[in-house]
Amino acid sequence: MSDLLWPGVALHVVSGKGGTGKTTVAAALAMTLAREGRRTLLMEVEGRQGIAQLFDVPPLPYEERRVAVAPGGGEVWALAVDPEDALLDYLEIFYNLRRAGSALRRMGAVDFATTIAPGLRDVLLTGKACEVVRRSDKGGGDAYDAVVLDAPPTGRITRFLNVNSEVSGLAKVGPIRNHADLVMSVIASPRTAVHLVTLLEEMPVQETIDGIHELQGAELPVGGVFVNMTRPPLLDDAERALALQDRLPIDDIVNQLTEAVVTGDAHAIARTLVREGTDHARRVELEQRELERLDSLDVPVLQLPFLPGGIDLSNLYELAALLTKQGVR
Repeated sequence: MSDLLWPGVALHVVSGKGGTGKTTVAAALAMTLAREGRRTLLMEVEGRQGIAQLFDVPPLPYEERRVAVAPGGGEVWALAVDPEDALLDYLEIFYNLRRAGSALRRMGAVDFATTIAPGLRDVLLTGKACEVVRRSDKGGGDAYDAVVLDAPPTGRITRFLNVNSEVSGLAKVGPIRNHADLVMSVIASPRTAVHLVTLLEEMPVQETIDGIHELQGAELPVGGVFVNMTRPPLLDDAERALALQDRLPIDDIVNQLTEAVVTGDAHAIARTLVREGTDHARRVELEQRELERLDSLDVPVLQLPFLPGGIDLSNLYELAALLTKQGVR
């Protein structure tokens, strides 16, 4: 692995199978990229308010708000993107028609349009992320050093990002097509990296492998794989081999329990420990096989540990420090 991952990338898109912790990984990545005085924007597009819950702040409006200070004085800002407000932005930026857009919303036309043309909804959501990436501050520099997008799950990510394909049935020419082309000029460029989050389990790993192949087939830029909630082995290699062969020394375990003056039936406790040891050894073997499958993809694979007790801001600092050690800057 290189000392610096994804140099020059401004838009980090984070996806993953449900339950893998993609919002946590996206937040930790945003915190990492904001280190040493930098400024990042963490965006969500699914209406779950997962970012607000993670940072323990009130529900986010359609407005960029600071939610954390990163190590070294950097800042993490957050934005919950709503398709209706994204459409109003679009009308204002390209046509100076925000008042007309507000009237459309009152009429219910926005919901109607995004329902009959789901591709339009994705263009608006991805378009907001690309607008932020392209935005300049008052001094002419980038408004944010990086944008991290907490995106839809793996099964939908290629379709969500490949907006040119999505709008092909809506418009061959005209403003919608031009907007989609503008979005793709960012998403399909070296300025973007699409990351997938997984657990070391068969189904999430297989979905991750399939997702990477699908992204590559659509010529979308794959960044890396984040293996979340990993646990260290509790048995060494020799002990694990014995456990897999059902040869753990139960008599020795009974003797150690007796010497430790453990209350209860030492033999029953020892049998339970042996069963748990065997289950653990099998689990570690499975995880190692799944990790080997991910390593064969020829993309960076980063690991984050399981943190008991849930995730709070202090945990995000801890995860960010671990990502920094693995080459994320």
